[in-house]
Amino acid sequence: MSGKQARRRRQQAAAPPPVVRKGERRRASTKVLVVAAVIGLVIVAVAVGIAALAFGGKSSSFSGTVPTRGSLTNALPDADAVQREFAGIPQHGLVLGSPKAPVTIVEYIDLQCPGCRAFETAVLPTIVPEFVRSGKLKIEARPIAFIGPDSIPARKAMIAASEQNRAFNFAQIVYANQGTENTGWLNQNFIERAAASVPGMDVRKVLDGQNSSFVTKATKTIDRQATSDRVSATPTLLLGKTGSKLTAVSSAATFDAAKLAAAIRSLG
Repeated sequence: MSGKQARRRRQQAAAPPPVVRKGERRRASTKVLVVAAVIGLVIVAVAVGIAALAFGGKSSSFSGTVPTRGSLTNALPDADAVQREFAGIPQHGLVLGSPKAPVTIVEYIDLQCPGCRAFETAVLPTIVPEFVRSGKLKIEARPIAFIGPDSIPARKAMIAASEQNRAFNFAQIVYANQGTENTGWLNQNFIERAAASVPGMDVRKVLDGQNSSFVTKATKTIDRQATSDRVSATPTLLLGKTGSKLTAVSSAATFDAAKLAAAIRSLG
C-alpha cells in the first residue's frame, strides 16, 4: 500500500469492533444442564492446571496471545504507515521532534476522541514532514481522560509507551483503528494489540507500566497543566516559540492543515 493510499484509509472513519451481545437462550432439560456443568468444570480445571504449569501460578495482565515484543507481523491496520510516518524522528518521552526546535505545539488529546482522530490522521501527517522532520517544530502530547472512563487506561498506556520513546506510534495506531467513543472498544485487549503493533515495543512493560509511579505522577502533572491552560475540549492545541508563552490555536486552524502550517511559519 502506498503512503497516499494509507493516509486516505486512515482519514476514513474507522468502524468500531463488533460488540458481542448475549442472545436469547433456549430452555434445556435439567439433565443436559447438569452434564454441561460437569463438563465445563472439567475443562476449567484442566485450563487452570495448564496455566499454573506455564506461569508458575503468577498472575499477569499480559494475555500471551500477542508477541511480547512489538512488530509489524499480525499488526493492527495501518501500523506500517505509522511506522513510516515517524521513522527517524526523535522522540523523548511525550515529545516528538528535536528538543532544540524553535517552535512548539502542545496538544491535549484523548485517545477515543473523534476530533483528535481527525487531527491526528488528516492534519498531523502533513505537518510532521515539513516542520517536525526538518527540526523546526516539536510537538508535546498531553493525553487526558476527557471523553469517558475508557480514556483512562488508554492515556496511561500512552504515557507508559513514552518511557520507550514510542508514545506517538502507539497513539497513531490507536487513532487509525478508533471505534465509537464509550462503546468499550478501548479495552486492555485492544491496548495490548496496539502496543504489539509498534516495532520494538516491550508490550508487557506498557501493560504493567499503566499503574507505575512514573505514569501516576505524569497523569497528575498533565491534569494540573490542563487546568492551568483552561482546557475544555479535545483536541486543544497551543502554539508558540519554544520557551515563550504558548497561545491557543483556533478550531479552524486545528483542522485545516494549510492554516496551521501558516501559523507555524509565522513564528519564523
